[in-house]
Amino acid sequence: MSKSLFHESLSHPEPPAHFSVLLNSLWYDKKGDWKKAHDLVDSLPGAEAAWVHAYLHRKEGDIWNADYWYARAKKMRPSHTLEVEWEELMNHFIKKIH
Repeated sequence: MSKSLFHESLSHPEPPAHFSVLLNSLWYDKKGDWKKAHDLVDSLPGAEAAWVHAYLHRKEGDIWNADYWYARAKKMRPSHTLEVEWEELMNHFIKKIH
């Protein structure tokens, strides 16, 4: 999968079936459905899910909660924009699609 195909998928009403739950979360976030994006990762284990969770709370403006999730992801809260972080996350997870 490429970045352009991911962005093209945003014109559809649902994410592609082959997306992981973490890509689905990013897809819904980009479509403006923060709640759906958060609900998808809210109870997932692991550092990668924690990274997406952290990003979502940072976007929400809940920095204390975001920092908690960044720590669980073993990452520091980035100083760059939310848009740059979203792109980093998307690039990371599209590389995992086979």
